[in-house]
Amino acid sequence: MKGKAAKQATLLDVAQKAGVSRATASLVVRKSPLVSETTRAIVEEAMEELGYVYNLSAARLRAARSRTVGAIVPNLTNPFFSIMLSGMESVLEAAGLVVILANSSEDTHKQAAFIRRMREHAVDGLIICPAKGTTTEQIRNIQDWNLPVVQALRVVADTRTDYSGIDYRGGMAAATHRLIALGHRQIGFVSIEGHHSAEAARLEGFRSALAENGLAPAFIVECETNSQAARALAPALLRLPNPASAIACFNDVIGLGLHRGLVDLGVRIGKEVSLFGFDDVPEADLVSPGLSSVSTDPHGVGERAARLLLRRIAEPDTPAEAVIAPTSIVERPSIGPAASLTTSGRRD
Repeated sequence: MKGKAAKQATLLDVAQKAGVSRATASLVVRKSPLVSETTRAIVEEAMEELGYVYNLSAARLRAARSRTVGAIVPNLTNPFFSIMLSGMESVLEAAGLVVILANSSEDTHKQAAFIRRMREHAVDGLIICPAKGTTTEQIRNIQDWNLPVVQALRVVADTRTDYSGIDYRGGMAAATHRLIALGHRQIGFVSIEGHHSAEAARLEGFRSALAENGLAPAFIVECETNSQAARALAPALLRLPNPASAIACFNDVIGLGLHRGLVDLGVRIGKEVSLFGFDDVPEADLVSPGLSSVSTDPHGVGERAARLLLRRIAEPDTPAEAVIAPTSIVERPSIGPAASLTTSGRRD
């Protein structure tokens, strides 16, 4: 044992002797409550046997902040995320931090690689909009590394982190109620391929508003999250045996693509078919007729996510907080009173 001590036993030596990972041994020396008492006792016994001494000076040096923050989003082609990122940067830059940005493209493997790289670069914290399919374990791993993390827009089930989100359910329910108030009884929903918390909440809002009025969806179809796929979907929607006089869309990317697809077919949007988007990106006001949408203030979502992260970095033991922003309806000419439908699905 003296020989080991003379060689200045490392934390890795301790971990190997105790039969645990280096990360677990590190949690023990830092008195983390995440370690069970049994594991703590085994590691502490290994430390004593090896004569391991915690180097406080080195620990302080390692604790020096990098003044960088990681941000991972799933789709930078969606203008919503660009606006949200500008909100993050406005807060973080004011605090003297630089943002390292990554686009996961809804790929959990790419996302995991980005997280590892950001950890290697010793970012002070991470803001992540989880890609579709992100598991509970993946988020908990980030927390086990003691890396401050905030989930934005989407939250993975059974995780407990700070969260900056939107009242998706209430927003979609309000849009659906507005269509019902205009006399629409055949209302369809175009969702996305793949599922996450934001998709589930929107769909729940849509279904609940219909159910409150004794209605059922005319259809619920899924679409790739890009405007080209939504544009190509338009003919199929008009050929459905149960055509809709109004269509609610998961977001404005799908709404704007479908808008173009219907215009290509000569459909008078707002008169023959009403169309509702979600997010109220600037482009929604540039098409003709303008696309009605649910405003979600992505810049504010980014600002709040950044503030939550700054608080988490400064106060790591503070209880997790969820900030859910309300939505509002922005009504434009893409919606109007219900039009009559023929049995063929074409408008009179």
